[in-house]
Amino acid sequence: MHSLLRRCSLATFLLASVTSIGHAQGLADLAQPMEGRSMRATSAHRTGPDGKFDPNGEFDPNSNWDNKNLEPGKTRVLMEADGPGVVTHLWMTFLGPQKHTWAKDGSANHQEMLLRIFYDGSDRPAVEAPVGDFFANCFGKRAEVISVPVVVEDADSYNCFWHMPFRKSIRIEVVNESKKPVSLLYYNIDWIKKDTIAEDVPYFYAQYKQEYPVKQGSDYVILDTKGKGHFVGTVLAVRSRSPSWFGEGDEKVYIDGEEKPSIWGTGTEDYFLSAWGLKTTSTPYFGTPYFDQWGIVGGHTAAYRWHVQDPWVFNKSIKVTMEHFGWMSPDENPDYKSTSWNERQDDYSSVAFWYQTGTPTFDARAPHAKERVLPSIERKVIHPTAMLDSLDHGHGLVRQQDINNYPEGHVFFKPESEGEGWIEIPFTVEKKEPLRLLVNATRAEDYGKYKATLDGVAIGGTMDFYNNEIDDWEYHLLDFWPEPGEHVLRMECVGRNHKSSGNYIGIESVRLRERRPRVIEMGHDKDKDWKEKPTLYN
Repeated sequence: MHSLLRRCSLATFLLASVTSIGHAQGLADLAQPMEGRSMRATSAHRTGPDGKFDPNGEFDPNSNWDNKNLEPGKTRVLMEADGPGVVTHLWMTFLGPQKHTWAKDGSANHQEMLLRIFYDGSDRPAVEAPVGDFFANCFGKRAEVISVPVVVEDADSYNCFWHMPFRKSIRIEVVNESKKPVSLLYYNIDWIKKDTIAEDVPYFYAQYKQEYPVKQGSDYVILDTKGKGHFVGTVLAVRSRSPSWFGEGDEKVYIDGEEKPSIWGTGTEDYFLSAWGLKTTSTPYFGTPYFDQWGIVGGHTAAYRWHVQDPWVFNKSIKVTMEHFGWMSPDENPDYKSTSWNERQDDYSSVAFWYQTGTPTFDARAPHAKERVLPSIERKVIHPTAMLDSLDHGHGLVRQQDINNYPEGHVFFKPESEGEGWIEIPFTVEKKEPLRLLVNATRAEDYGKYKATLDGVAIGGTMDFYNNEIDDWEYHLLDFWPEPGEHVLRMECVGRNHKSSGNYIGIESVRLRERRPRVIEMGHDKDKDWKEKPTLYN
C-alpha cells in the first residue's frame, strides 16, 4: 500500500510539475482571441431512431456502454471529418493483454494495434505507428509517461497533445493486427474546426520503423525526408543482443543535403538528455519509460526525446541517424578485448515525429504486428513445472503456482530449513555452441538468497530473491560452450536478505540464450574448459 501511495504521489507531483513548467508561450496564447469551433470525435454510445447503436445517431443518456471491442483483423475508424481543422488532443484506453473478467482469454497488446492517420484523402498514412510505440510504450509493455506532448497516466490512459492540422479531411483509425480482440476501447479526440488553414502551415507526421538487428556498416536511420519542416521527437526501443552497454553511439543529423552531419552528438544516453547510461524516468521533454536490466543479453530499453523547445529545422531535407556502437565483451571482439567503441548488432525500432509542408519522401513503413514482435533469442527454455514430480530437492513444500502471468507458472519451493533449501533442474544440450545460462525467477518479500552450481561447479554470484513487491528477474550466470549431453543446475540456499521473512524460491525457467554469430566466427572460447574458469561477460 505504501509503495502504491508513493507511486501515486510521484505521478501527481510530475503532472503538477509539467503543468507548472508549462509552455510559457502556450499560457500566453490562452489570453488571445481564438478562431474556429471546438469539436469532438468520441466512442460515447449513440443510438438511432430504432434505439440500436448508430455511430451517427444521438448520444444516449441512458447508456454507459461507451467502449467498443475491435475484433482481430478489423479496423476501427475513430474520427473521420471534413476540414479545415486541427486535432489538439487524442485520448484512448483499453484493457491490457492479461486475462480479465471481460476478456477471458486476454486481449491484444498495444504493439499489435496500429495507429494510422490520413490527411486530405491521401492513401498513404501521415501517422503510422503501433499505438504503444506512438505513446512511448514499446515492446508491448505498459509504462507510465509524464511529458508535455504525451502522457500515459498509470500506464493505461493514452494521451497526446501534438497538434495535427488538416485542410480537406482527416481519418484516424486503429487496426487490430492481433489474434485477440482489442477489448473495451474508449476514445475521445478533440479538434477545432477552422475557416482556413494557411498555406505555409505544415502537417504532423509520425513513422515507425525497425531493424532486427541493425545493419552492419551503416547507422540506424530514424528519419530521411526531403522538403521543408522541423523534427520534433524520437521514440527509440533497443533489445540488446550482446553483453554490456549498447549506448555509446552518437546521433548524426544531416540538414539540407549536407554530406557530413552538422549536428553530431556525444552518445545515445546524451541524446536522450541523461548521462552515464539510462534508467527509468519520465520528464516533460525526455524519459526512459522502460528499462529492465543493465548490460544483459536480451535487455530492453525504451526512451523518448521531444524537441518541443529545440526543434531541428530544415528547408530542403533532413536525415536523422543514430550510430549503434557500444561496449563489447571480449569474446565478440577480434582482439579479445573489452572496449567501448564497437559496432554492435542489437535490435532497434523507432518512431520519428516531425512537421513538414508537402509530402514526405521517407519510404519506411510499419510491418505487420507479427513481424514487429522481437525474434526469440532462446536456444532452449526449461520450465521446471513440466518436470515437477521428478525434480530433486530438499525437504519442504514444492508446488506449481500461477503467478506473475507466467504462461507455464513457476515452481515454488518452501524448504523446511536453510539447509534443506536446494533444488536441481536438469537439462539437455544438443550441440556445442556459445550460449548464456540464466534463470528467470520470482522475487518476493519472503524469498531467500541462493547460489548456483552447474554439474558441481560454482557459477555466478549470490542471487538475492528478496523484493518488497512480487516481480520476476533474470539472473545471468554463465557464458560457455557446453558439451552436448545432460547437465544439472543446482540452486542452493545460502541465507536471506535481512528484510526477508523467508528463504523460499520460485523458478519460472532456466534458459540457454543464443549469442551473436560472430562469437562462433571468432571462437575465442570454443576450446576452453568452462569448468576451469566459469565466466560471465558483462
